[in-house]
Amino acid sequence: MTDEQLHITPRLGRVLMSEEAIYGLILVSGMIVVSGTAHGSSLDAFITVTVTVLVFFAAHLFAGTLGRLAATDGHAGLRASLRASARQSSGMLLASVPPLGILLLGTTAVIEDSTALWSALIADTVLLGALGWIAVARWSTHWVPRLLSAVVTAAFGGVLILLKAIIHH
Repeated sequence: MTDEQLHITPRLGRVLMSEEAIYGLILVSGMIVVSGTAHGSSLDAFITVTVTVLVFFAAHLFAGTLGRLAATDGHAGLRASLRASARQSSGMLLASVPPLGILLLGTTAVIEDSTALWSALIADTVLLGALGWIAVARWSTHWVPRLLSAVVTAAFGGVLILLKAIIHH
């Protein structure tokens, strides 16, 4: 599937295909696993993931801004560097929305805590696989590299699901 077939705007496509989006999903999965070891509630996971994503986003924003300023000897200017860094790092925030939405369903008792935690992890893994597929589909029409990319990208989420299963059983 291409971005056009999914009705993704070019800007949204760039944000979703960023390393920050993929990293953000892996970070969210890891935080769900870690937060679930203490109390196992979706509220704990929601708070932990939200705070962690915001801190990592702020760190990326800060580091990106400093890096751009350093690379241009300050000529890029603070505002332009901050804007460019925010655009680059926004994938981390956007990627965290679906799993946070699922965790929110658990915090409001729409679904059980355990179901929310596992569903968020599974959704992250599916999203990782989709991002891997779409990223390669941008430069290859062959299904084999697309599938390999989807499997490898999804495997990062799969490893964290396996870790959660081992920790909790």
